[in-house]
Amino acid sequence: MSDENGTPATPAGSTPPAGPRPEPLRFFGTTWVHHDNGYTARRIAVAVGSLVAAAVSCLVLRFAYQGLQIAAIGSFVTLLMVVMFAVCSALAFRHTWDGFGKRPDPDRQASLRGLLAIGFVGSLLAYFFRSLTEAPGEKLHREEYETARKRHEQRATRRTGNPSKKRRRS
Repeated sequence: MSDENGTPATPAGSTPPAGPRPEPLRFFGTTWVHHDNGYTARRIAVAVGSLVAAAVSCLVLRFAYQGLQIAAIGSFVTLLMVVMFAVCSALAFRHTWDGFGKRPDPDRQASLRGLLAIGFVGSLLAYFFRSLTEAPGEKLHREEYETARKRHEQRATRRTGNPSKKRRRS
């Protein structure tokens, strides 16, 4: 049993299982752990949704381009705007794609906020391509979760028995 985000629900009166808990992913909750509770349907929905959002965004950018042409501000400024959106989209794609494999630096993330906002089409496309193979960020979260589980198991198996009942050698 789980809630709508895929987070495992615990029955009333019971304690949650010991050990590390998986970190929920956006749109997937914790369904990425066992690929259950509609994981495949969610991946399809995320892929289609991000592709549709990217297409609508390109349409909006097309309207902006037409607005620049109607304003007749000159070919240099129009070219500058097109190049700016293309470069920012490429950088946003790369930054978003790298973020699926390792945790981004918060300071760098804050300094790139404007660039990522301008290049939103690249971020949407990165989300689309990653969701074709896995939930975006699943690989990173799975590695961290498996490492935490192994560490927890090592700590739990190392402490066996009551240390005060050990016999001391004299």
